[in-house]
Amino acid sequence: METVGILGGTGPAGKGVALRMASAGYDVVLGSRDSNRALEAAASFNVPLKGAITGASNEIASACDLVVVATPWDSAVATVTALGDQLAGKIVISMVNALTREGREVLPVYPPRGSMAAQLAFALPRSEIVGAFHHLPAAQMQDLDSGLDADVLVFSDHPDAIVRVVGIVDAMPGLRAVAAGSMSLASAIEAFTAVCVTVNIRHKAHSYVKLAGLDK
Repeated sequence: METVGILGGTGPAGKGVALRMASAGYDVVLGSRDSNRALEAAASFNVPLKGAITGASNEIASACDLVVVATPWDSAVATVTALGDQLAGKIVISMVNALTREGREVLPVYPPRGSMAAQLAFALPRSEIVGAFHHLPAAQMQDLDSGLDADVLVFSDHPDAIVRVVGIVDAMPGLRAVAAGSMSLASAIEAFTAVCVTVNIRHKAHSYVKLAGLDK
């Protein structure tokens, strides 16, 4: 089974992905700029899992077979640029959303290349960037008994990497992967996260994306 490193994995979104990956049998390394914080986050999981969750520095997490970027959007490029050599030749999953809050609404921020996935692809030309995990409610991701039944849109300019990530997502409890298309969809998919979060704020809910009409 592949090992998965999560850069910036100590936040709610990263921990949710880690929990469900470990539930599927993957050994996950939660990375952080502060390794002590990562160790504390890993120790906070108190449910039986098929795989293991450990904490370490981002540098150690980047040595895993596959790497997920879960850092705040405004530090994502700097984080991966410093780890470019370690990430070369690997699939790097971007779950980064560039968002800002104004009152009770969350709005998308459009980086120079149109999306955070495109920004990471430019920063990591030797890696295969795949976008996934953008529209998931962190609280429900961290609760295996929440009844979550969400779709995860997966996009990339690397078809084989899409297939590999789809297989990983489909193995995670409560999630179904939907291969969406190429990196040209990144901006629209990431920006829709702002709609999801705003709806949840307005309705005090934990809604998520579920696509009807698919044969899968």
